[in-house]
Amino acid sequence: MTVQLLTPEGMFQPVPYHHVSIGTGSRQVHVAGQIARDAEANHIAPGDLTGQVAQALRNTARGLAGAGATFADVVRLRFFVTHWSPEKMDDFMAGLASVSDELGIPSPLPPVSLIGVDYLFEPDVLVEVEAFAVLD
Repeated sequence: MTVQLLTPEGMFQPVPYHHVSIGTGSRQVHVAGQIARDAEANHIAPGDLTGQVAQALRNTARGLAGAGATFADVVRLRFFVTHWSPEKMDDFMAGLASVSDELGIPSPLPPVSLIGVDYLFEPDVLVEVEAFAVLD
């Protein structure tokens, strides 16, 4: 196993992710920020955070697969969400939950950051996902 996920005793809980990941493989996979666009750059789920999270994760899975990886190989996820507020957490988590089984996203998640930003590169983009994985 190239990725070990853990939460050492005494670290803040409960959270839906592990605090620590250990990657023992030699090949690193870095998936650039993925958004809610399809292969033809069509907007998916405009104005819908739940739908955009789901599509961005699907695109992330495609990027991982292109390198021979899956979410099981991910050592870190990073989400950027526009105009973040705690009230958006339910919609954000609903998007994640809607594709977790489909994409094989582990639960708890690997270490993850959710970073609120004012603006992403286009006004309709509500979320962007980056993934970092390790392979043998």
